[in-house]
Amino acid sequence: MSTTASTTRPGEGPASGTTGGRAALPGPLRLTWLHLRYQFLETVRVPIAVLGNLLFPALAMFFFVVPQEAVAEDPLAATTAVASLGLFAICSASLFTYGLGVAEDRQLPFDPFVRSLPAGPAPRMVARILNGGIFSLFGVVPLILIAWFFTDASVTATQLLAGVGTALLVSVPFVLLGMAIGYSLSAKAALPVVQVILFPLAFAGGLFLPPFLFPPWLDAISMATPTRAGRDLLVQAVTGEPAYGLAWPVLIGWTVLFAALAVGAYRRDEGRRFR
Repeated sequence: MSTTASTTRPGEGPASGTTGGRAALPGPLRLTWLHLRYQFLETVRVPIAVLGNLLFPALAMFFFVVPQEAVAEDPLAATTAVASLGLFAICSASLFTYGLGVAEDRQLPFDPFVRSLPAGPAPRMVARILNGGIFSLFGVVPLILIAWFFTDASVTATQLLAGVGTALLVSVPFVLLGMAIGYSLSAKAALPVVQVILFPLAFAGGLFLPPFLFPPWLDAISMATPTRAGRDLLVQAVTGEPAYGLAWPVLIGWTVLFAALAVGAYRRDEGRRFR
């Protein structure tokens, strides 16, 4: 009687005869997942990089919203304040993490090797966008907790889910802008540029001061910014207050522009370094 030895290649499961669950994904999706996991672990291994992005919006909420009884005790005003500062947390996480993070990555010896692999840039860039969305949600968590314990802000389960989905969507243009800065500038230059871009966008977008207090000329400028569009869409998701009519077109337009800038910056940097 003869027996046939069965061999199992490394990574194959005995039941399926194929590679594990992640390996069963199509090639581009598996590469994106690997980059996403690597980038997430790389970020959380430096806790101060995560905590720094959480701290300022939470302090702003605690010191400038909670003490104002007219805002803290008004469910609509308190929820709007959480949404506005939540978008600031998203912008801060996206611009600082990726504006500086990408610029610092480019200085590492390992970065040229990764970029020269045949996988191409798409999995890595998509993973950066997804990772940016994850850390954007992390930045909103302290705001939600402060609002829950110290204000009358309230949302339904449906509004909360809509807010999470909207936060992920509005984070995309800011992650792309951060990537464009990171691939265009050195780490030393990226830091001041991020600061110069972040705070004017935050003020003009109504993240610190409600837009109804703006003079007409500033309100018109504000509506053309991605921060105002994202802010109004996020407020609409969690409160039901309608956003202005051009909010989605403005946000989509800026997303396309920032995507073009990020791709262009990546290609220019690749041309300079791998020629």
